[in-house]
Amino acid sequence: MTEPPLKWGILGTGWIAQRFTEDLLLLPGHTVSAVGSRVPETAETFARQYGVERAWGSYEQLVADDEVDVVYVATPHTFHFAHAGLALEAGRPVLVEKPFTANATDARSLIELARDRGLFAMEAMWTRFNPLIVRLRELVADGAIGDVTSVYADFGTNAPYDPAHRLWSPELGGGALLDLGVYPLYFAWMLLGAPETVQATAATAPTGVDANTGIVLGYASGAVAVLHCSLTSDSPCTAVVNGTKGRIEVPSPFYSPHTLVLRREGAEPETFHLDVLGNGYGYQAQEVARRLRAGETESPVMPLDETLAIHGNLDTILARIERQAALPSRTPV
Repeated sequence: MTEPPLKWGILGTGWIAQRFTEDLLLLPGHTVSAVGSRVPETAETFARQYGVERAWGSYEQLVADDEVDVVYVATPHTFHFAHAGLALEAGRPVLVEKPFTANATDARSLIELARDRGLFAMEAMWTRFNPLIVRLRELVADGAIGDVTSVYADFGTNAPYDPAHRLWSPELGGGALLDLGVYPLYFAWMLLGAPETVQATAATAPTGVDANTGIVLGYASGAVAVLHCSLTSDSPCTAVVNGTKGRIEVPSPFYSPHTLVLRREGAEPETFHLDVLGNGYGYQAQEVARRLRAGETESPVMPLDETLAIHGNLDTILARIERQAALPSRTPV
């Protein structure tokens, strides 16, 4: 028996909402039923562009739409807590863009709300669902490179400085860490779990956000993760996982790879290829559909407890940077 399509509501109309919607349109069993924006004309333009049936001029109308099975929250991350909470209060499951919220306090509250309501919630860390990343995790788990000794990952782009843009605004959760650094950090957590020690340093922009940030995580096993994110330089956007018996190289962009290279002592390199579906965002939508149809309220691939723990790690890193630069804290006590 064929399952009815999963009907998505898109909360927000920006760049990431557009890319995600493009990928939903490629997936059988998924449809975009409605879009919501604070500006009715913006919602209507989005709906025309992507063939969406209903355009709502408020987020409240979107989450009240009974033709919406699940809401994708695609607003800037300082608004995720309010907007995902709005959807959950209306009884809608949510896929929330990363980072899940701006801090661990809000993440905990949102997770508690989802669990209290018995509703599905997941952070949209789409990298985890890329088939090559799934393969990488399998290779590591199977001991293909022995014990992991270090992880290197970086994500940098040369973003024009504009204090009014969200990337450079502390009020809008700007900075390299929360916009780009989540990718290297989540990559390290995926492979090594929670660190025992955290070191961080950053050059800050005139607005006070971190612009060029380095992070070193230490683990009980002796492994280390060396991570970098930047708004001031185009970096390779690659990753390497080193082990006692070899390494796995993830070429650019490591967060949505098309290729993996496995190098082992005494063996020829093995290369794995993937033709990424669309923009690469559809794999997480497929995971949401799987879990909802199974009656589950979270994903074991990107579990809520890990989202919460990583947000605590993000808070720690931001606090180190703020102390170093003598900046006012953005993290609730």
